[in-house]
Amino acid sequence: MLNSEIQLQELNQKKIALAHEFLLYWGGGEKVFQEIARYFPEAPIYTLLYQKKIIQKMGWQRRKIIASFLNKIAVLIPHRWLLPFYSLAIEAVDLRDFDLVISSTSSFMKGLVVKPKTIHICYCHTPTRYLWDMSEKYLQENFKNSPFWPQKKFLSRIVLNYLRMWDQTSARRVDYFIANSKFTAQRIKKYYRRSSKVVYPPVKTKKFFIQPQKGKYFLVVSRLSAYKKIDLVIEAFNRLKWPLLIAGTGQERRKLQALAGPNIRFLGFVREEKLPQLYAGSRALIFAGEDDFGITMVESMASGRPVLAFRSGGALEIIEEGQTGEFFSAQEVEILVDGLRRLVDNENSYSPKYIKQSAERFSSDNFKRNFIETVSKMVKS
Repeated sequence: MLNSEIQLQELNQKKIALAHEFLLYWGGGEKVFQEIARYFPEAPIYTLLYQKKIIQKMGWQRRKIIASFLNKIAVLIPHRWLLPFYSLAIEAVDLRDFDLVISSTSSFMKGLVVKPKTIHICYCHTPTRYLWDMSEKYLQENFKNSPFWPQKKFLSRIVLNYLRMWDQTSARRVDYFIANSKFTAQRIKKYYRRSSKVVYPPVKTKKFFIQPQKGKYFLVVSRLSAYKKIDLVIEAFNRLKWPLLIAGTGQERRKLQALAGPNIRFLGFVREEKLPQLYAGSRALIFAGEDDFGITMVESMASGRPVLAFRSGGALEIIEEGQTGEFFSAQEVEILVDGLRRLVDNENSYSPKYIKQSAERFSSDNFKRNFIETVSKMVKS
């Protein structure tokens, strides 16, 4: 039996609780948490808010899901208005009966309060972006076009300042941090003054395949949010007139569709089982935002397709320039267009087989082994 399997059996002898902020959308963080939850089938799952359709998608109809008191209120008002109360809801979670708490977080779950003997391990996808480096963008996206914008902006800054202090203080409650990339580890160090162990997220690389014939279109797979910079991609493809497919949903969809030319098509939400064919039929994936990791880049590579990415964030840990893709160095249309042309010029030099092999570094099997071994060492230390 593998060492990690023995360690997993030992961990499952403890009373374990799992926690993830929101089970409202299906994204990279939810994919990671779904994989972690698979290792601990008896552990209850705590969350602030959830939707039944996401629980069903994860196959958790029979799992014990405990939501905060805010979940009943969330059906009546927009989620963003609940932001000032998230810290209160987190601190109200009762975890007194557990030996080990494993949280998956991009913001609040690290603030869980546990007994002195309970070990809290936090898998951090990113320090809270809208409280730190993206706070101004958060205000612009959510309030700029609403009535009484100046007043809302003023009050929101007061709330965000309070939450920023709480966010930094609550990070001290975590016994051990696990980061999803070296980039995230650096941000945890900067904002929380805490060290962390890097364990890259899992990607189900085995379900993706190489299609022999050359792809016909370029591809974006992303939530349609402003920080993903899909508008930049659209402007570049409007200029080049090359075919582009955009898979994903989000609050920016109408705005982005209004920008797009006839060579660009929006696919909306694409089911998981349809994604492998979509990647396999593409020429390359375009990733224009700065992300802490970027699971879609690995999925494209697992299909033997190169990636053109902004030279920042987790992309630097995933892509080998000239081998599995290319970078562009500034989020400007002219620079992205230049990157696209370099990608096409080098297209025949990429080896789909090598690209797929490179993606295997981030396989689910590797994640399981690294994650379980890391958690086991932390528990025993």
